[in-house]
Amino acid sequence: MAETKRTETKDGSIIYSWMGKMHCWEGPAYIPQGNKRAAEYWLFGFKYTKDQWEERKKDVNGVPFYKTAAAKATGARV
Repeated sequence: MAETKRTETKDGSIIYSWMGKMHCWEGPAYIPQGNKRAAEYWLFGFKYTKDQWEERKKDVNGVPFYKTAAAKATGARV
């Protein structure tokens, strides 16, 4: 599995990439000239707003389907 790579350019911009695409789960993937207010959020090469990024991040770390109340309501035994 490839690791997220942090690159800093000569003008001070910080870029996080994974497998050649801009990507970062921990925060913004692109911080132009170190300016966090102008930061851009990217996942797997797709640009998102901060709100969209937070929603995507929430979706990844969820509870497995077999531990939700919906699964228990159907009578599934696990």
